[in-house]
Amino acid sequence: MYIASEKRYETMKYIRCGKSGLMLPAVSLGLWHNFGDTGCYANMEEMCFTAFDNGITHFDLANNYGPKPGSAEANFGKILKEHFRPYRDEMIISTKAGYDMWEGPYGNWGSKKYLIASLDQSLQRLGLEYVDIFYHHRMDPETPLEETMGALAQIVSSGKALYVGLSNYDGPTLKRATAILEELHVPFVINQNRYSIFDRTIEQNGLKSMAEKLGKGIIAFSPLAQGMLTDRYLHGIPEDSRIRTDGRFLKENALSDEKIAQIRALNDLAKERGQSLAEMALAWVLKDGIVTSVLAGASKPSQILDNIKVIENMEFTESELKQIETICK
Repeated sequence: MYIASEKRYETMKYIRCGKSGLMLPAVSLGLWHNFGDTGCYANMEEMCFTAFDNGITHFDLANNYGPKPGSAEANFGKILKEHFRPYRDEMIISTKAGYDMWEGPYGNWGSKKYLIASLDQSLQRLGLEYVDIFYHHRMDPETPLEETMGALAQIVSSGKALYVGLSNYDGPTLKRATAILEELHVPFVINQNRYSIFDRTIEQNGLKSMAEKLGKGIIAFSPLAQGMLTDRYLHGIPEDSRIRTDGRFLKENALSDEKIAQIRALNDLAKERGQSLAEMALAWVLKDGIVTSVLAGASKPSQILDNIKVIENMEFTESELKQIETICK
């Protein structure tokens, strides 16, 4: 029987999520990879233990995480039942719906039919009565925004989620959605978007500035650019890397000679700061206080321990920030 470390809250930094009452750890654990049916269950357990023992209270899922879709929720639900029941009120558990989940016209996007049915299925897989945060996972160009936001309102009023979030939205759509959710008195607190030194989309589409203006939190996924912002690829592509074993999300052509040169230059700067490249990359995402938390994935417990070292040095000089921009041009 797992017993959590008594020292679990001694070192982690907790950051307020926008202007809400919710605090999130600077580093959260994402279950996008390595928690599906192709993963090792014992390793999943150890990663969850390591995370919680070191103050990571937030565990992030989605209905389609796997493979197969739904299996990450089912595996995490088993871990919750076997080990974390005494600690449920110390945990933030989130899930999402918006991408393909089942056959037919009601298994994706943003209809009320899909979102409510999907969350019911997620709760069943997780073995929970509610999640702390439920996200709409992507903008839907066809469904009226009022319908999608209305579904989120019904989900909260039914007690199946405490807060709601939006994922993969842009700044203008965030502004429209916020107005609807405020009128419906829905506790919308957070945006989940891809953000890293190598991916500045939320700066370009206005999401980051709009979230700050509206007082909403941001949690960044892929803050290490699918592993590119680590020491993993400094000397080429290892045979056991994600590119070789699972090329769905990181393609080999992403690692051009120019990109590898950038990675090496960033690694040299991280060394000057007394950090690993991964630590510096996570710190960069958190540097200005607008991003609440970084969603760090992991394939083994040691990577989680490496990632939480970011809280030891999250400050940058102007010179360092200019160096990063010069390297990435």
